[in-house]
Amino acid sequence: QVRLVESGGGVVLPGGSLRLSCSASISIFSFGAMGWYRQAPGKQREFVAAIANGGSTNYTDSAKSRYTMSRDNAKRTVYLQIDSLKPEDTAVYYCAAKGMFASDFNFWGQGTQVTVSS
Repeated sequence: QVRLVESGGGVVLPGGSLRLSCSASISIFSFGAMGWYRQAPGKQREFVAAIANGGSTNYTDSAKSRYTMSRDNAKRTVYLQIDSLKPEDTAVYYCAAKGMFASDFNFWGQGTQVTVSS
C-alpha cells in the first residue's frame, strides 16, 4: 500500500523559510513523478510543483521565485523549500505521486498546515 506522509509545516513569521518533507512507503522511483499541491482557506487545491524521476522540476508561475522542490531517492523523500514566506502562502500543503502509467497524480498524503503570520 502506498503511503505519503508530509511533515515540516508550522507557524512562521513573514519572511521566514520552511522545508516541507514527504516520505513515501515505497521507492519513489516507483512513481512517474511526485508533486506538491496546496489548498488555501476557502480556495480550491492548486498545483505548486512537481519533480520527475530524472530530477527535472516544474513550478506554477507563482512558485518559481521562492519555491524549490527536490528529492532524495535513498530516503524515499521529496522536499519543498519555501523561502521569503508571505501570508498568502498560508495553506495546507499536500504531497502527491503519480503512478508510472497514470495520467494524473493518484496518490495523496494527508497534508501539512503552513501558516504565515506575524
